[in-house]
Amino acid sequence: MEKETLLDWYRQMVLIRRFEERSDELYQLEGKIKGFLHLYIGQEAIAVGTIAARRPQDHLITAYRDHGHALAAGLEAKYVLAELMGKATGVTGGRGGSMHLASRDRHFWGGYGIVGAHLSLGVGLALAEKYRESEFAAICYFGDGATNIGYFHESLNMAGVWQLPILFVCENNKYGMGTAVDKASANPIISDKARAYCIPAKRIDGNNILEVYDETSAALAKIRAGEGPQFLEMMTYRYEGHSIGDRTRYRPEGELHQWRDEKDPIATLQKHLLTQMGISETELMAIQQDVEREMDEAVRFSNESPLPELDTLYNYIYPEA
Repeated sequence: MEKETLLDWYRQMVLIRRFEERSDELYQLEGKIKGFLHLYIGQEAIAVGTIAARRPQDHLITAYRDHGHALAAGLEAKYVLAELMGKATGVTGGRGGSMHLASRDRHFWGGYGIVGAHLSLGVGLALAEKYRESEFAAICYFGDGATNIGYFHESLNMAGVWQLPILFVCENNKYGMGTAVDKASANPIISDKARAYCIPAKRIDGNNILEVYDETSAALAKIRAGEGPQFLEMMTYRYEGHSIGDRTRYRPEGELHQWRDEKDPIATLQKHLLTQMGISETELMAIQQDVEREMDEAVRFSNESPLPELDTLYNYIYPEA
């Protein structure tokens, strides 16, 4: 990979992490973010690496842990943060909040709150592209906890029957809410479930952005060549709880520290840049400082943005002609 590309990925991953950390502060310390808040800390390589491999016209759809995907898709941090704070300047006008980020321009269809239900929407997006006979695909993200739900099996079955242009990405962060995957799934190897529907599947390191990018690129190439749906199980770990009120008491002692110390996605890329690409620590520090300035501006912008006017309450219920 070119140096500039890797530095851009590094910046995106640092931005996602700082965005999530500042969101946590705005929720718990300042009370400026309400409702649910599902943080993406620890999983940054998946959103950045997969979206870097897509074409701009490819569709993206994910579940409620969606801030990282929104930022990787190119939505500006200040508009995403304003949405989390319910402001009129947010990406969906303050109506969606944390779980329902979306952008028509970026072909990013959300942020979806019903566990597993968005897989059927991803299949619909892929079906539309097959009808159009286009070269575009849908990328559908979900967690390991969604794979024991009927939507998952119905969606994979129909994608296999119709040979649809869709890449299923399971972000296996080891826990569905507070339950470990091996306690909730008869087969804890999620990629095996895809093979039951004759969908080629592979388990990869979701914390290594180089591997994420390469495997996503290869899967999308197969899809565009008419080989039907593909499935990638990306092994990762969420550092925070399922949502903001989860204290993670169910985790084995030392597990979090092991992932942070040995497998952190940002540190993994940082090590590659320093040892293999000749990047200096000064260059990386400059990127971090630039991200900090961007987040300061995002917080200022969001604080100063107005709430939606009451007389707009019924706007956007129906699509414009």
